[in-house]
Amino acid sequence: MYDAIIVGGGPAGLSAALILGRCLRSVLVCDAGHPRNASSQALHAYLTREGISPLDFLQTARDELKQFEKVSVVQCEVTKATGCDGQFEVTLLDGRVFQSRKLLLATGVVDVIPKINGIMDFFGKSVFNCPYCDGWEVRHQKLAVYGKAERGLKLAKSLKTWSKDILLCTDGPSGLTPKECEELKRNNIQLVIHKIKKLEGEDGKLKKIIFENGDLSECDAMFFNTESHIRSRLLEQFACNFSDEDGVARGKYEKTEIPGLYVAGNILREVQLVIVAAAEGAQAAFGINSALAKEDLN
Repeated sequence: MYDAIIVGGGPAGLSAALILGRCLRSVLVCDAGHPRNASSQALHAYLTREGISPLDFLQTARDELKQFEKVSVVQCEVTKATGCDGQFEVTLLDGRVFQSRKLLLATGVVDVIPKINGIMDFFGKSVFNCPYCDGWEVRHQKLAVYGKAERGLKLAKSLKTWSKDILLCTDGPSGLTPKECEELKRNNIQLVIHKIKKLEGEDGKLKKIIFENGDLSECDAMFFNTESHIRSRLLEQFACNFSDEDGVARGKYEKTEIPGLYVAGNILREVQLVIVAAAEGAQAAFGINSALAKEDLN
């Protein structure tokens, strides 16, 4: 019986494990090994870790956890989670079963990458989904936005922070109202509604967007705003109140409405930065240890 099982070995889960390890708690981290930013070349906006490889960041975190003898990490997907406060049980893909007093879900989200011919040649190098993560590296350059309706409009406007040269590509009918189209014009954001045929460039560097009507637009980078969804469906097994759009309902120290169940990281659907995910993991760990400490007192 572990004090806590953490499902998810990203920044949130590993941060929680660090805090709990320092509290002398027995912890099992279950990591499926599919980090959201695996395609990224560098991690940004994390104080003292600016520019580090995301995979190196995770490995460094795992190495730091080795000094805590009560913290273990297993590389395996959790397929089932059941139980209640004081008696949770998780089942791994390989059939192993573990129990814990508290359970933290920090499984992150999965991005829906646009279905554009050639996009994977550039994803993480010059095609991104987060301007706060990668906008500075392409500042003052020609930036394209992929997105429809409000999603595309919102991202295109936000990118004006980093560049004056913004092109919004809706890959077909824009879904924008006349008022929204006028807003684009006022802010000198070009709108192209033609279907995209493919992306072109070399060595991961995007150079052109080729449209099906034969037109092309030169650009240095593209940002997209498409849907993403919570990676694990374990929340459904607890009938937890959540949605892909709004994240998980929770209270103080990331505690859910299910006693003993905590959440952290991008599944909360707030600021989607690595440093924030790590902070949320620390908050959840604080809540978990506080609850355990109270229970352990006579």
